Amino acid sequence: MSDAARLAALLRGSRSAVALTGAGISVPSGIPDFRSPQTGVWANVDPMAVAHIDAFNRDPVAFWGFYGQRFALLDGKEPNGAHRALAALEAAGRLRTVITQNIDGLHAAAGSRDIVEVHGSVAVSRCSRCGDEYPLADVRARLAADPEGVPRCDCGAPLRPGVVLFGELLPTAAIDRAMELAARADLLLCVGSSLVVHPVAGLPELTLAAGGRVAIVTQSATPFDRHAAVRLGGDVEEELEAVMAAL
Repeated sequence: MSDAARLAALLRGSRSAVALTGAGISVPSGIPDFRSPQTGVWANVDPMAVAHIDAFNRDPVAFWGFYGQRFALLDGKEPNGAHRALAALEAAGRLRTVITQNIDGLHAAAGSRDIVEVHGSVAVSRCSRCGDEYPLADVRARLAADPEGVPRCDCGAPLRPGVVLFGELLPTAAIDRAMELAARADLLLCVGSSLVVHPVAGLPELTLAAGGRVAIVTQSATPFDRHAAVRLGGDVEEELEAVMAAL
């Protein structure tokens, strides 16, 4: 039996499967991950200098000099087969929820309904002064129109993306729900995550401690590889499409 078929069998037998996704699931959509040499988002910049809450507060122009490029990078990107596979699993009742570290909104675009975005999303930005929120399309327009390249609220204050910046805590409600889901899952399907960024990296431990199984689909090594019931190391899109074909 192939590894894809083994994972398909685990999904068929699961009653409370949950997916955990990282940057690797969006790489086939043309979005680079964070840590790959030369190509990762952080390969040529210091994240503490450009994506820290203090950097935003200190110099919104420099902050948006980086984040404007990040927004442009996400423009026009579409879900790939891996995103669609998870959405199809949810629609078929074989997957309860997607917990994601990604901010790109591609799970929602693929049709997933129950999504826990532990690092927030670029779907909205909010005012740093009055708290008003603006959708992504509006933020893009304001970014392009501002002479300094800073999207601004109607009150004039800089907007900040609705993502968790360095120096900030994860949203309590999101991480609490993610931990609860992981602890109750009989199968945690980890896709495209290196499983090294805490506290999300601790979710597989919760599943294993409660007697559940962990399946891993990612090209990079993870600290949980030896604990995985199934380990698929190929292209995440091809691997999950093979799993779907085996279901």
